[in-house]
Amino acid sequence: MMQIFVTVAVLPSTQKSFSMTVKKPTLICVVGPTAIGKTALAIKIANHFSAEILSADSRQFYKEMNIGTAVPSFEELATAPHHFIQHKRIFETYTVGDFEKEALTKLEGLFTQTEIAVMVGGSGLYVDAVVKGLDKFPKTAPEIREDLNNILDRDGIITLQNELKIADPDHYKNIDHNNPRRVIRALEIYRETGKPYSSFLRNKDAERNFSTIYIGLTAERTVIYDRINQRVDMMIAAGLVEEAKKLYKNKDLNALQTVGYRELFNYFDEKITLEEAISEIKKNTRRFAKRQLTWFRKNEQIIWFNYNTPFVEIFTKINAKNAL
Repeated sequence: MMQIFVTVAVLPSTQKSFSMTVKKPTLICVVGPTAIGKTALAIKIANHFSAEILSADSRQFYKEMNIGTAVPSFEELATAPHHFIQHKRIFETYTVGDFEKEALTKLEGLFTQTEIAVMVGGSGLYVDAVVKGLDKFPKTAPEIREDLNNILDRDGIITLQNELKIADPDHYKNIDHNNPRRVIRALEIYRETGKPYSSFLRNKDAERNFSTIYIGLTAERTVIYDRINQRVDMMIAAGLVEEAKKLYKNKDLNALQTVGYRELFNYFDEKITLEEAISEIKKNTRRFAKRQLTWFRKNEQIIWFNYNTPFVEIFTKINAKNAL
């Protein structure tokens, strides 16, 4: 039942004014770098509060991408209701704006039944879209994107990376600059306006009808890197090469411009050996984890815990925070 607090104000006259403050429902966001244990913690929190889970991992939205995106296992999915896991096809266009709208609609429905929901994922932009709202960017001329795509085809991504590094070094540090879609989008804005992409980022959060508690998991860098290397080895053993081979004919789709697949596509194109591809997956995943931490550490609301902190300690902090 939702808690209700009643405030009584006594006026100089004999009249009394009653105002009611209804405590907002709470969204608990579990964030942190890849392979740190976010899924396991989110499930524990959801089970404890009888809550449902929204995935904010943009790599896990697609049905065809399973091993390479570390989708929760059938056993994990069965322990708590999950949403936004493999709900799209790789051929569909699905933007962060689409996710924001659908996630807010889902939360609106959930909060009619319960006071708490859980959102988990390492895609900082998608988490921020739900909690804070999206930034507003100007429209860009189609020919700008066409020109950038031509440069990509002719000269490769390094030329575009170098332009972005000069035009917007702050944004360059925060994005996956090996993802041509992200680099081109940032350069579109810069070429259209003459201003860096980062200058359009939101300064004021959107109003939401829920409060948010951020729980962050982290570890020493060597521990994170070891966990990443082990996960990649497990993915390869589980059949990632075969999964990527089935997707190879669609390698130019936006959904497949992601770590774990790009490197294997280069192997299939005979640009590198399989051993080199696996090494590149590990290296690029480590770089991705570093960018995730850079993104999340800018959020001063996150309560950080070591990845192996006992759940009771995390739960106690959540309870204390939720009572405020």
